[in-house]
Amino acid sequence: MGVYNEKGEAIDESKNCVMLPPEKPDTPLTRSRACKTVRYGEVVFAVGGWSINDPASRMECYNPQVHEWRVRAPMAKHRSDVAVAVLGDMIYAVGGHDEISCTSSVERCDPKSNTWSNNVASLSSGQWRGVGCYGRYLYSIGGYDGITCMNMVERYDPQVNMWFKVAPMSSRRKGAAVAVLDGYLYAIGGSDEDSALNTVERYNPAEDCWSHSPCMGSWRENPGCCVFQGMIYIAGGVMKCSSSALPALDPQNNSWSPVRPMRCKRNQVGLAVVDGILLAVGGFDGTTYLKSVEAYSLDTNTWRHYGSMKCKHPGGGVCVVKMEQCDSLIS
Repeated sequence: MGVYNEKGEAIDESKNCVMLPPEKPDTPLTRSRACKTVRYGEVVFAVGGWSINDPASRMECYNPQVHEWRVRAPMAKHRSDVAVAVLGDMIYAVGGHDEISCTSSVERCDPKSNTWSNNVASLSSGQWRGVGCYGRYLYSIGGYDGITCMNMVERYDPQVNMWFKVAPMSSRRKGAAVAVLDGYLYAIGGSDEDSALNTVERYNPAEDCWSHSPCMGSWRENPGCCVFQGMIYIAGGVMKCSSSALPALDPQNNSWSPVRPMRCKRNQVGLAVVDGILLAVGGFDGTTYLKSVEAYSLDTNTWRHYGSMKCKHPGGGVCVVKMEQCDSLIS
C-alpha cells in the first residue's frame, strides 16, 4: 500500500524514509533486532469503550503494513463513550463514563513508548463529547454531563497545559460527530436529549464564533465521522435503529450527497482514513457489539470486509497516528 495525505494524494515514500547511521561493531543490539530503516506510516488506534459487564480501558492498534491488530497498553481508567483525538504525536482520551459517573479526567498516550499518563482534567465532566484538533489546540465540543446535554466548548492548550472556554454552540448536543476541514470545526448531528438532530454548525477558531451549515438528510446520534478526499463522511449512528447509511458533505458546494451504505448497521462506529483507505471500525448493530472492520473504495463506491479487531470497543474512540516504524517492528 502507498502513503497518502489527508486529501488522499500519494506521497513519495522515499522522502519519508530516514536511513540510520551504520551499526557500530560494539553495538549492544543484535542484527536481528536492530532497525536498518525507519519508515513513517499511519497506524489506527481503537481506545476504550464498553459492553455489558465489560468496561474497557483497553487499546489496540492496526498496522496496514502487516494487516494486523495488536493489543497495546491500556488506560488507567475504564472509559465508555470516551472522546479520542491526536494532537501532535500524542493520543488524548477525554472524559467519558467510568462505570460510576461522567468524568472530566483526561489521559494521554505516547504511542511510541506505549505508555499512558494523566493529563490535566477538562473544565466539565461529560460523556458523548465530540473532539477535534486544529492548530496546536484540542477542542472538546458538547456532550452529556449526567444531567443535561451541553453546548459548552473547551479548548486545550498543551503549551500551558490548561483548558479554556470558547464560544458555545447554538444547540446543545451529545453524541455529535466532529470534523476539521478547511480551517473550521464542524459539529454534526447528535441529540438534544429529546430527539436526534440533523442540524450542522461550524466553528471558526480565528473569530471564535459558530455559524450554521446545511442540514443532513437524516437525524443521527453517535455517528462515525472523518475527512476523506476533501469531504466530510458520516457513517452509521442511531436514527430509529442503528444505520448503515452514509452521507458526505462537500464544503465547496455546501451540500450533502449520498454514499453507498456500509455492509453492516453500526452505531458508535469509528471512521478512520489510513493509507488512503476509509475504514469503518467496530460499533453496535442493534443486537451485537462488533469487532469487524469494513473498507470503502471510492473508485467503485463499494464496501468490503477488512478483517476484525482483537476486542470490542463500542463507545470507544478511533484515531490515526503517523509514526516511525522500523523493519524489526513490522515484521
